[in-house]
Formats: sequence, C-alpha cells, structure tokens
Amino acid sequence: MVDGRTVGSAARRVMPAAGAAMLAYFLATVPSGAPANAQYPDVEQHQPARGAPDANDPGAPSPPTPAAPATPPAPAAATAKPATVVLTDEEKAEREGRRVCKAAICAAFHNRKAGADVACAVLKSFRKEQLDKLMAKAKASWPWGTVRCAADVTLKREMLVKALTEDKVEATLDKHLVSCTVERGAEPASDIKLEFAPKVTFEKGKAVKAQANWGKLEAPTLVKAALWPATASDNTLNVFGSTLVEDINDFIGNKCEEVRADWEGK
Repeated sequence: MVDGRTVGSAARRVMPAAGAAMLAYFLATVPSGAPANAQYPDVEQHQPARGAPDANDPGAPSPPTPAAPATPPAPAAATAKPATVVLTDEEKAEREGRRVCKAAICAAFHNRKAGADVACAVLKSFRKEQLDKLMAKAKASWPWGTVRCAADVTLKREMLVKALTEDKVEATLDKHLVSCTVERGAEPASDIKLEFAPKVTFEKGKAVKAQANWGKLEAPTLVKAALWPATASDNTLNVFGSTLVEDINDFIGNKCEEVRADWEGK
C-alpha cells in the first residue's frame, strides 16, 4: 500500500521535472561520446584519508626534530573509479534519438539559417534509482519503478532565431503533450498524459522568465489526485519558473556546445 503523502511528494517533484526536461529536450541527455555512468550520478565516491601520522615523538624531553613532509595522498581520481552503468539497447537508442533532436534545435538557435521548423519525437526513461535520488531531496522516496516518457516536440525556427538575436522576445510555444508510463511492480503499469504550453521571455539571448502553463491532465485517480494540486499551484505561483530558465540557458550554452560537431555550419 503506497502512502498518499509519499505519492504526492514524489509526484510534485517528478512531473514538473519531467516538464522542464521536455521543454529543454530532456536535458539529462549525455552526448554519445560521454561515459554512460554520467547519466546516473548517484554513486557516492569514497575519498582517501588525508594527512599522515605525526612522525615526531611526543614524549621526548627536548623539542622534536621536524619530521619529513608526509607523502601527499593520491588524487581521488586515481583511487576512486566511477561506477559503470550498462545502458540497455532501449536506453542507447533513446540517447541517440535525443542527440539528433538536440542538434536540430541548436542548429536553429546558432546557425540562424532559413529552413523548416524543428520537429522531434523525444523519448526518455528514468530508472527507479534515478528517481529515488531525486526524491531524496524532498525527503521522500519513489514508490514505483521505471518511468518512460515520450513527447512530439515542435518549435518554430523563426522564434528560435529571434530568441538569440533580438533585445527582447516573449515566446509562446505550441501546446505539447507528454505521455509517461509508470511501472508499478506486480500491479498494471499506469499511463499519464499531461499538456502544457510554455511561455518564455528572452532578453539579449538569454531566458529571463518562463512558465510551464500546465493544461489537461489524464491519470489514474490516485496519481491524478497527487499531481493536480502541484500543476495548479505552479500555474498560479510559477514555482518552477526559475528551474525552467536555468535549464533553457544551460541548453543554449553547455548542451549545444556538447554537440557542436553535429550542428555547426549545417
């Protein structure tokens, strides 16, 4: 039996995070050349002990002779290796698909050439251990299993170009639908569908304000009861606006830089 407060706390963190990720095209994506474990930064690294025992004799009647400097500890990178996470074939395919979408959006942002609007089918799976780590920040745990989300993303090329070239642009994105499937162990999987139409204000090439503007929600009664207050609160108070702004700017800068070879001059 899942406690309602646990579900509510988890849902209030996961669904807005999923929305933010979809808006910035699942920013958790790592380029195909990066190590697989970079997608799962949830293994604590054990640091080597620092310093060495005092070589002086504290019982000597006269001042001790200074000891030779202790050998510095080995760098953490030499003694602590990151855990290796083996991606499934499905996860590898998802990652490569997101890279294609990322490159298409970055090309529109930075090449600023005429062309067709951007259209991508985006898939992203979140393992339970990833969700548990996210939930821990809210002092909760994820009560179910893997969550798989999909969205058909469309962006007007003209809007992307103006966002980085004009002094101020208020961009309203088309309504998007995120569909997620939640694995629930022995129970049947649950499907969630959530609409939102983000609005983003850009000034001098950077996002300065954003709101998700959540819309229609379809989910089983228990899940919907937990999600609806979170989306309604965000619509009123824009609780996650700063997160969206940060993710969008990171996408335009760091994430586009990661796939520069895929879009530069194309």
